[in-house]
Amino acid sequence: MAKPKVLISDKLSAAAVEIFKNRGIDVDIKTGLKPEELLAIIKDYDGLAIRSNTKVTAAVLAAAPNLKVVGRAGIGVDNVDVEAATSRGVVVMNTPFGNAITTAEHAISMMMALARDIPTASASTHAGKWEKNKFMGVELYGKTLGVIGCGNIGSIVADRALGLKMKVLAFDPYLSEERARDLGVEKADLEAIFARADFITLHTPLTDNTRGIISAKSFAKMKKGVRIINCARGGLVNEADLKAAIESGQVAGAALDVFEEEPAKANPLFGMEQVVCTPHLGASTNEAQENVALQVAEQISDYLLSGAVTNALNMASVSAEDAPKLKPYMRLSEELGSFAGQLVQAGLKAVTVEYSGHVAELNTRPLTSILLEGLMSPLMESVNMVNAPTIARERDIKITEVKRDRNDFYQTLITLTVTTDKGTSSVSGTLFGGNAPRLVDIDSIHIEAEVGPNMLYVTNTDKPGFIGALGTTLGQAGVNIASFHLGRAKSGGNAIALLQLDQAVNEELLGKVRALPHVKQAQSLAF
Repeated sequence: MAKPKVLISDKLSAAAVEIFKNRGIDVDIKTGLKPEELLAIIKDYDGLAIRSNTKVTAAVLAAAPNLKVVGRAGIGVDNVDVEAATSRGVVVMNTPFGNAITTAEHAISMMMALARDIPTASASTHAGKWEKNKFMGVELYGKTLGVIGCGNIGSIVADRALGLKMKVLAFDPYLSEERARDLGVEKADLEAIFARADFITLHTPLTDNTRGIISAKSFAKMKKGVRIINCARGGLVNEADLKAAIESGQVAGAALDVFEEEPAKANPLFGMEQVVCTPHLGASTNEAQENVALQVAEQISDYLLSGAVTNALNMASVSAEDAPKLKPYMRLSEELGSFAGQLVQAGLKAVTVEYSGHVAELNTRPLTSILLEGLMSPLMESVNMVNAPTIARERDIKITEVKRDRNDFYQTLITLTVTTDKGTSSVSGTLFGGNAPRLVDIDSIHIEAEVGPNMLYVTNTDKPGFIGALGTTLGQAGVNIASFHLGRAKSGGNAIALLQLDQAVNEELLGKVRALPHVKQAQSLAF
């Protein structure tokens, strides 16, 4: 089996490169590539490691049929077309924790610099002016800080601000009351932050909902003399509105590490004494750059070698610890999905996956993704576990997960129920010996069958002579039966036969099987 191959297109540390090599991954380092140069070579790689310079566009992804993962050494993925990556089944990962402390410290530093006019005072002193009375600052002690976005970075900023004896209000859609109490902050809505905060710091992603979250409308609701800090993403603050608010005196000043357009060579806020600016330095410490580089190398390696998924933006995470536990279930899920998908003859409407027993205690989201991949692959091209949930949503296929603590017959069981335009069918599977997948139920008929590369599935009426006729028909065609599994609802009722064969059944032979007495359906299956 060929080694996975990774391209590093932005500068990473030598230690990160060694992680790839030590894990048995071939790695090429080609930084500073022009877009056309990246397009020309990306087809050769399984993984792509980047920082902020490389632009992973839809065109790049379309030119990368072998690409499985893009890893961003850092938190922001503005330079990656995540939607296009998802549609092509490429996992997009970032490293949200490696630079959290560094970015939080920069935000606190910017707040302090803003409160005491340090940059302009420094420039004045360097110029020999000694304008001691000009730079009258404000204390942070006792002031109220409004934190918009209280995730990894925002929560660290809140902790540091509390250490400075500030009062902290926090707004975050995902912040629970319990988490707020643990952090020592007051959970608040935006209106409360605008009305009460002396300083406002932003630590939220840039989305359609957050773009321009600080604007003229927001400034009008704020306390006169408020100070704004943005070390998150340019575009969160409307820069033209901020300039007007500073000029009017509504806003006392701002400290910005990020801008609407970067690199920011020109900006309406440049030259204003009330504005502290830095060139996107939030993650720029030796420690942070090394941390995120090492993390992205580990994450890409883990995914390519073991299937472990960490810090993915477009699929469920699978920890390195969970990956071995999930591996046999992933195989079982793929077989269940593929079995059902090859039998579906009409449009999918709904899918229900029931996890019972031991499997219900695991991280089942990736299992559902693999089930969907197997289910939809026979009906459409380019489906994998990354894009399968998205494709299902786009086609209005309702997906339901059910978990049960126990099953009366099996220690662990997965049941896939599929609803189509023509009705509902189900298939269940378990693990024998903890790692051997078996089908154990098809449409409420008990059967114990191991899946093989070439299978024949037959539904029939339970009548004497059927088994002999089927065996004779296959034998006359020179097709050897590796295993033969039978099940029936009741004597003389509906029955099923699932055969593992040494070779695939062609359409001519399949027609002969369908013509046998008592046969209702016959389908060749491949796994």
